[in-house]
Amino acid sequence: MGYYDQDPNQAPRRSKGGSKAGYFFTGLIGVLIGALLVWLIIPNVMNTTNNVASNSETQVQTTEPVQLSTDVSTDTTKVVEKVDSAVVGVVNMQKTQQDLWGSSPFGGSQQGGTTQDNNESSITEEAGTGSGVIYKKDGDKAYVVTNNHVVEDADELEVKLADGTKVKAKLVGTDIWTDLAVISIPSKDVKAVATFGDSSKLKKGESVIAIGNPLGLDYYGSVTTGVISGLNRSVPVDLNSDGTADWNADVLQTDAAINPGNSGGALINMAGQVIGINSMKISNTQESVEGIGFAIPSDTAVPIINELEKNGKVERPSMGITLADLTDVPSYYQQGQLKLPSDITKGVVISGVQSGTAAAKAGLKKYDVIVEIDGQKIDDAIGLRKILYNDKKVGDEMKVKAYRNGEIINKTLTLTGSLSESK
Repeated sequence: MGYYDQDPNQAPRRSKGGSKAGYFFTGLIGVLIGALLVWLIIPNVMNTTNNVASNSETQVQTTEPVQLSTDVSTDTTKVVEKVDSAVVGVVNMQKTQQDLWGSSPFGGSQQGGTTQDNNESSITEEAGTGSGVIYKKDGDKAYVVTNNHVVEDADELEVKLADGTKVKAKLVGTDIWTDLAVISIPSKDVKAVATFGDSSKLKKGESVIAIGNPLGLDYYGSVTTGVISGLNRSVPVDLNSDGTADWNADVLQTDAAINPGNSGGALINMAGQVIGINSMKISNTQESVEGIGFAIPSDTAVPIINELEKNGKVERPSMGITLADLTDVPSYYQQGQLKLPSDITKGVVISGVQSGTAAAKAGLKKYDVIVEIDGQKIDDAIGLRKILYNDKKVGDEMKVKAYRNGEIINKTLTLTGSLSESK
């Protein structure tokens, strides 16, 4: 009979030695598999990292500033390019006296042992600047329109062209009443000529461009934009700087900036046509006001320009008298010396009659008070000039109604030329 160490119904146990060997081989296989995975994964991770870094560098490079060339062209720039070279600078040169030996404490200087008693010498220097518009080329000459006050009292004139070239200019003619002047320059360096438009076709609110040289030639060719603010404006102008208006200028009003130096420059429409000649002298009559500039309409300017170019002056009809507004005469003299009826408060007093003139031949005398011309009431000297210069020509007859010593007189004048009425 045999003996058993365990119950025959239980499963047999594994030996301890067999269990340790199994654990060892299982662990070894795990290590080998892990090492294999590490060996396969690490290169891919490195490549990915390098690619990310490379992409980052690429993105940084593409964010660097890039200069782009863009051609921006508008209606305004096209118009300016068309006219810009025809607008020039005009320099008024005048003679002044210079002390040659001003640094000498003795009031003179010795040269070669001889004292110089006359220490003054005349030099020509810049007295002012303005603008002008080249409107015509004819053979070896080109013609420029500008303002009368730009060239007034000049001993010499100089024109600066768009390319910086400076040329001597010659005065052709001036007209104080319209503040216009024409000068000529050699045509060889002239690259562009402006054309005139019809100012009668302008409308309020229409876009316009002013080109000129505000504040001197350092700002040569400046461009300002605006609109036509008003048509047929009548602006009083003091022509002789005596503080009293001598004339009513018929002008265009614009809000395009017109500053000192713009005088004589171009006011152009969007077709590139000159429809006005800017005048700072007229603008100066509006004190302490911004956004109001004035220009002489092209329809007014062109006939004057043509006459100045042809004759050097504008031939206007003349009565041959000097004038004073009745409103400037104290009431005591109106009723005492002039013996006017009390209801006559407006008119023009003849303060002088030039011999041999239309007024003298018609029998008008000093202290006659003109109240009507050709049936139109006359309130002041400006009103008289408007009729005389706008409606009459040399050789025309003109009927005058006046008071003399309180009595009405009627005279008929045959108008002559070359003389002008003044205050």
